[in-house]
Amino acid sequence: MARSTSLSGFAEWLPAERLVELHMLDTLREVFERHGFSSLESRAVETLETLLQKGEVDKEIYAVSRLQEELAEGTASKKDSRLALRFDNTVPFARYVVENAGHLNFPFRRYQIQKVWRGERPQDGRYREFTQADIDVIGDGELPFRADVEIAVVIAQALEAMPIGDFRLRINNRKLAQGFYTALGLDDTTAVLRSIDKLEKIGPERVAEDLRTTAGATDDQAQKALALAQIRTEDTSFVDQVRALAEGLTGDTSLLEEGLAELEELIAEVGKRVPGRAVADLSIARGLDYYTGTVYETVLVGHENLGSICSGGRYESLASKGRRTFPGVGISIGVTRLVARVLSSEMATATRSVPAAVYVALRTEEEWGAAQDVADTLRSRGINAEVALKAEKFGKQIRHADRRGIPFVWFTDEEGNHEVKDIRSGEQTSADPATWSPADDDRLPRIVESV
Repeated sequence: MARSTSLSGFAEWLPAERLVELHMLDTLREVFERHGFSSLESRAVETLETLLQKGEVDKEIYAVSRLQEELAEGTASKKDSRLALRFDNTVPFARYVVENAGHLNFPFRRYQIQKVWRGERPQDGRYREFTQADIDVIGDGELPFRADVEIAVVIAQALEAMPIGDFRLRINNRKLAQGFYTALGLDDTTAVLRSIDKLEKIGPERVAEDLRTTAGATDDQAQKALALAQIRTEDTSFVDQVRALAEGLTGDTSLLEEGLAELEELIAEVGKRVPGRAVADLSIARGLDYYTGTVYETVLVGHENLGSICSGGRYESLASKGRRTFPGVGISIGVTRLVARVLSSEMATATRSVPAAVYVALRTEEEWGAAQDVADTLRSRGINAEVALKAEKFGKQIRHADRRGIPFVWFTDEEGNHEVKDIRSGEQTSADPATWSPADDDRLPRIVESV
């Protein structure tokens, strides 16, 4: 189970817990690369100007204070003095694309798994330092909608491969929502979306009141906006429900139809590739500052109180350089949030806390070099081995290996004969370091999901 640490908001795992995290990170990397995404790592700091350009809250950003001290000494530029730690991977990635556009081939597909820092109040699922795993597809001037579909498929497959239990990828389309609102006669679509985004927190009655006071909606308009937000299907049947709701609207419905067609294609394809994972949820509103089409949110079934574990969407102008724009679509997984819930809920555990499969015991202090030879032979064959540091009684060395979770102990007698003991069963057999191998399940620690 995950522990609390002496400094709140900063997760530190025990060795067995860290193995669960590494397993999840390795799984993500393997799935991302299987779909052709290239690895990218950007710097830890950005200018405050860059970080704040998408409307983020200044108080959530950690500034780098030492550079300000250096500025007073005349050793740093004014621009450098306003550096801060990145709070996500998306804004730095936009900057990276603009600066390196001449060296990239578009559409550019990248994944990025890095630490980020955010000045939030620490609580369940929220940290001041945490790991995010992002994938994005970026185009130059244009990007086919198929990228939106592929992002959803890749993320669903990646989450399926991790020991997190059941989940739902909740998907909406901003064009659909905004097209409906404008056809309904509500021109301030951002205000409507902001109200709808509160639906799960405050309920439909208070949202209806919010729509009337902040978006200028009539009672009929508020009820129809709420009716749209309450549509949720696991197939494409939402299309008929939306068209039935939109029947009789006098405004232009072209944007609505465009968004409806996109969401229909996406839900159909994800349902085909990763059945039972995606749901069309027309209440999802996130990213008001820059998402322009598809929006994604993901929840763990049975752990909805954790909030979204994975979110993102389509943006047409997150990155630009003069008249040149770089539209894209991406999604981000809160890895630390996921790991913490997996550990606290005991969804998965490591079979042991150390990578070593063999503990090479010492009979005498003088035989340490020979023991290292045995370990090196095993290591050369891909078998992780650890050598005792002191020649203690064999019983004490066996107990030490057992406490560390190492399944096998290797012994060499004074004639140079070798034996290996499985300390779980007590079985001890003759062995040759050049040929002996553990069972596949014992070679490395495994992550076992709870039943």
